[in-house]
Parts: sequence; structure tokens; C-alpha cells
Amino acid sequence: MLKHNSYFDGKVQSLGYERHGRKQTVGVIVPGEFQFTTDGAERMTVVNGELQARIAPGAWVVYPAGTSFEVPAKTTFGVKASAPSAYWCEFI
Repeated sequence: MLKHNSYFDGKVQSLGYERHGRKQTVGVIVPGEFQFTTDGAERMTVVNGELQARIAPGAWVVYPAGTSFEVPAKTTFGVKASAPSAYWCEFI
């Protein structure tokens, strides 16, 4: 079953699904800067475009398409996009 998620007045949208017992989402981020908080650990892979991420208290790091970053559980992190970008998020 698919679950639609919409954040920040629709500027970040994703579809969630489960496969082989693992939850995942695929989504799109329009240009802007956004803050998220995780419950569990996540791996975000940039599918198209480019994202910048800051996992507190670190610096902003650029992630082009084909690269990924991991966010620990119970963490607040920032994401910036300068153009529409797509991602795949695995809950690990």
C-alpha cells in the first residue's frame, strides 16, 4: 500500500512503501531549505539533481545524483535544493 506524504506546503512530497519488511520512500524536493527530524536511522540517496545536507552540528555537504548520506536516529538535519531534485529514502 502506498502512503503519500506532503511537507512544507507541498514543497517536499514523497510516496512511502514497504518491501521485504523494509520501509522506504521516494520523493521530490523543490528549491528551498528544509529541516527534518528522524525517528529511526535513514539513508537518503539522491536520484536526480543535487541536494546539500547538514547533519547537526556538521557543515553543509553537497550530494549529487548517485550519492547518498546516512542520518542517525533521533537527529535533526537540514536539506537544501537549488533546483528540483529527487531522492530515495531507506529506513535502516
